[in-house]
Amino acid sequence: MLRENVERIAGDAIHAASRGITRLGAIGPRHRRARAFHAFGDGSMIAFPQSVLFGEGRIAIGRGTTVGPWASISAGMPSQAGTRGEPIITIGDRCTLGKGIGVVAHERVAIGDDVWTGHYVYVTDQNHGYEDVDLPIGVQMWTNEPVSIGDGSWLGHGAIVLPGSRLGRHVVVAAGAVVAGLHADDNTVIAGVPARVVRRYVAGEGWQPVPRDA
Repeated sequence: MLRENVERIAGDAIHAASRGITRLGAIGPRHRRARAFHAFGDGSMIAFPQSVLFGEGRIAIGRGTTVGPWASISAGMPSQAGTRGEPIITIGDRCTLGKGIGVVAHERVAIGDDVWTGHYVYVTDQNHGYEDVDLPIGVQMWTNEPVSIGDGSWLGHGAIVLPGSRLGRHVVVAAGAVVAGLHADDNTVIAGVPARVVRRYVAGEGWQPVPRDA
């Protein structure tokens, strides 16, 4: 009985400490770490623990946005570390970005207002080249293409958005989809690998399937 009581008390203490660390380790607009960002809006929060935060001076976060734990948000090249300037990454107002979100940008990634994501979503504007078969892909020159995600969109669990992708407003990206440079209009659903538009909202008709060859 004594051992059970000790273990229960120790467990309660550990749980309380864990909750306290999670609460205190989050980054809010009044914290010193937030001052490094280009902008960090009122009511916004990056949960603890954070995985990678790099190039904060080129990252702008709007108001009322929540970024889940284990986030990786990286703006710019290593040579630009610590510099400030026009944002390379913008995340709008009232966004909710899930656990393990990854946003890696070197030229421009723009996430609109009211965008929600599932866990482990990855967004990037850069890919390595692979044209030279005599060189490892990792050392070949990269290419950058801006990425934009429109207001009110939803990205499902594990979705990947690659360079050159432009998603309109109120776009649904299915879980596990790989969006490879697709330009999707407003009010569409995209799914697959590579992703394509599978449904489209038509005024007066509602959500309509899109034939594969359309």
